[in-house]
Amino acid sequence: MNEKVIIEKYNPDWIKLFEKESDNITSSIDHFIECIEHTGSTSVEDLASKPIIDILIGLRSLDDAVHCIPILQELNYQYVQEFEDELPMRRYFRKPPKGSGQRKFHIHMVETSSDFWKDQIMFRDYLRKYENTRDEYALLKNQLAEKFEENRTACTDGKTEFITKILELARKEKH
Repeated sequence: MNEKVIIEKYNPDWIKLFEKESDNITSSIDHFIECIEHTGSTSVEDLASKPIIDILIGLRSLDDAVHCIPILQELNYQYVQEFEDELPMRRYFRKPPKGSGQRKFHIHMVETSSDFWKDQIMFRDYLRKYENTRDEYALLKNQLAEKFEENRTACTDGKTEFITKILELARKEKH
């Protein structure tokens, strides 16, 4: 998945895009969803981001995902099964753009009791709470996007150490 990395300044429309897409998803698979959250950088006010809305769908059991896959495919989501080799606790989907352009939505489907769920929420909430950390993360993302403009995987990997550090701080704060 080595697409060009594009970082944009924060766009308040990202919240509206999430809400509209979340409503579409919820109306289709509501009986399987325990919780649905806007995560990733587009969910943090004033944070520069790739303009892709990350939707975190929490299920009671990952076994329910098998029922959601064909329904989400009807909503034009591509189920990317090969990513389960790296993250077996997650079902990943992406929605290709209509016509030309960049995709706008990713779905991460996990159990709400999973560490993946907890970490996504904890990281988002920490960035929302601490402006200096948010700004530090934005700077890192912009530097990585410049350095790895044609390599999204390397750009993503470059954030791992920062994310791990923030999750450690968030866990300490929680206790």
